[in-house]
Amino acid sequence: MITNANLVHQPGPPSSFSYEEIEIPEPGPGEVQLKHRMIGVNFIDTYFRSGLYPYPLEPPIIPGAEATAEVVQLGPEVNDLNVGDRVVYTGGFGAYCQHRNMKSDRLVKLPEELSDEKAAACMLKGLTAHYLLHGTFQVKPGHTILFHAGAGGVGLIAGQWANHIGATVIGTVGSKEKAALARENGYHHVINYREENFVERVMEITEGAGVDVVYDSVGQDTYPYSLKCLKRLGMWVPFGQSSGPIKNFELKDLAAHGSLFTTRPSLFDYVATKAALQQASKELFEMLEGGHLKITINQKYPLKDAGLVHELLENRKTKGSTLLVP
Repeated sequence: MITNANLVHQPGPPSSFSYEEIEIPEPGPGEVQLKHRMIGVNFIDTYFRSGLYPYPLEPPIIPGAEATAEVVQLGPEVNDLNVGDRVVYTGGFGAYCQHRNMKSDRLVKLPEELSDEKAAACMLKGLTAHYLLHGTFQVKPGHTILFHAGAGGVGLIAGQWANHIGATVIGTVGSKEKAALARENGYHHVINYREENFVERVMEITEGAGVDVVYDSVGQDTYPYSLKCLKRLGMWVPFGQSSGPIKNFELKDLAAHGSLFTTRPSLFDYVATKAALQQASKELFEMLEGGHLKITINQKYPLKDAGLVHELLENRKTKGSTLLVP
C-alpha cells in the first residue's frame, strides 16, 4: 500500500521534515494495518526530530507517538481486534503518516462516546498525567504539588486530575493568557514566571512549608530552583526538558535541599505490558467519561504542516493540545 508520511532523513530543525509517499507492507503476525483519523502532537516528538533523543531505528524516521485510527486489515494471529474497530495508541513512534502497521497489543479500543479528536489529543498526555500522579508519586488529598508548564498539554490534564484527587495545585506559566487557562483547568494558584519569582511565590503560598512534589518538564531553566520549592523529603520529578537538558545536576544537591528524592521517568516503562496499558487507559477513559477532565484542542493543522507545528511548539506559541489531520 502507498500512503503519505512526514519523514526526517537527518535530525535537525523543523524544516527537516519531508512530506513523501511511502510503501507499507502487509501486516505481519500479531499486527494490524491502521488508517489514521487524528494524530496527536507532543513535545517529545521534537526531541526525536532534532536528535536530542536517539531514535531506535536508522533514518529516515517518522516521528509521532499517538493517534486514533480505524483497523483496516488484520495480520495473522490477531484475535483481539476486528476490521472497522476504532482504536487509539501511544508509543511506538511513526504516527505522522496516513496509514501504518502496529502490533495489536499496543492498541486500545475506543469507547463509542469518546471522539477521535479528544482521544488523539489526550492519550499520551493523559497517560503521562496518570503515571505522574499515581505511579511516580502517589498524589493524595491534602498534598500540595507544583506543576511547571501548567498550560501545556500535560499540565492542563494534570491540573484537573490532581484537583479531582483533592490536592492543592500550583502551576507556573509564561503569560497572562496561559495563567487564565491554567486556572480554568484545576489550578488553585498560578505563577507567571515572567513576572514573579516562582520559588518565592511557592513559599508564600505554602507559608514556608514547600510542596510535596514538583513535576518539571522544563529542564535547565527551572533547575535548581525547583528543588528550593520542596519540603524536606519531597520528590522532584523531571520528566521533560523543553528548555534544554539539565547540565549541572549533582546528587549532593538533593541532600542540600532536604534529603530529596528524584526520578527521571518515562511513560513507556509504566505501560510496558498490555495489562498495564489497558488498566491505565481504562482509568483515563473513566475520568473523561465522568466529566472530570476536559480536553482543550487549540490547534489543528494538516499532516503536511508538521514542520510548522514543531516550530510553534518549540517557540512556546501553542497552548493545550495540537492535532495533525491526515
